[in-house]
Amino acid sequence: GSASATAPYPPTVLQQKPHLLENQNIKPFLRWAGGKSWIVKHLRDIIDHSKFNNYHEPFLGGASIFIYLKSNNIITKRSHLSDNNDDLINTYKVVQQYPSELIERLGIYKNTKDFYYSERAKIYNNPVKKAAQFIFLNRTSFNGIYRVNQQGEYNVPYGFKSYSKLFDFENIMSISSLLNEVKLKTCDFETTIKKIKKNDLVFLDPPYTVAHGKNGFIKYNQKLFAWNDQIRLKKFIEQIKTKQAYYILTNAENISIEDLFSDVGKKHTLPRANVIGGKLAKRNTIQEFVFTNL
Repeated sequence: GSASATAPYPPTVLQQKPHLLENQNIKPFLRWAGGKSWIVKHLRDIIDHSKFNNYHEPFLGGASIFIYLKSNNIITKRSHLSDNNDDLINTYKVVQQYPSELIERLGIYKNTKDFYYSERAKIYNNPVKKAAQFIFLNRTSFNGIYRVNQQGEYNVPYGFKSYSKLFDFENIMSISSLLNEVKLKTCDFETTIKKIKKNDLVFLDPPYTVAHGKNGFIKYNQKLFAWNDQIRLKKFIEQIKTKQAYYILTNAENISIEDLFSDVGKKHTLPRANVIGGKLAKRNTIQEFVFTNL
């Protein structure tokens, strides 16, 4: 079955909840490797929010930047959000259009190893069931990593992570209201250039191709985003600048990245805590680059 069988969540109801937009505590509902919640505090220094028109985010991931900018009324015009992960974009569309059906479905989930593996093995066609499965696996898997095997099957093990409550339904409703009238699309980042106009802002957070500090490549990300994609990204940024739009790019602090992007904008080096990794991973501070023409 398809979600179209269910009536869409009435936009009028969402519009009657303007107080949700004043809630500064709306948080991403997905755990996302390389998520950008940490950069939010630096953004006010980088963004002069009086001067951009529409907002574009072609590597949506956990959407922490969109959520921050929108819930603080820094985005005042249209938003175009996209990613090349179709399951991810389906999840955002369901949160946008069918939040109450989604919440009802999420109510059946249990955070146990047996339930996790039995749910991970299922394949759904219904968009609401697919989105609920995606959110559940993301919440309860090891490190919240999104990884699929050669056959395209999600293969991340159970995370043995305990929560006082499994899902924050109020937060999902708040995000649904933020997504009201937002355009969501599954596509490669390059194709989004058509929608970008003068004075728009584009936030770019690609999967990192290289390891921090060393000139080594991250094998896991080679399929996701190879060095050739970084080169395509540079050309994409040159097109953004030609259109007289603004961009913010986050990337790993790495000599090859610095060489590639140093001539497209101003470089900032920002510190962040490193929390991805197994039990023996050091929770140290690492640097990341932010390039921008703002």
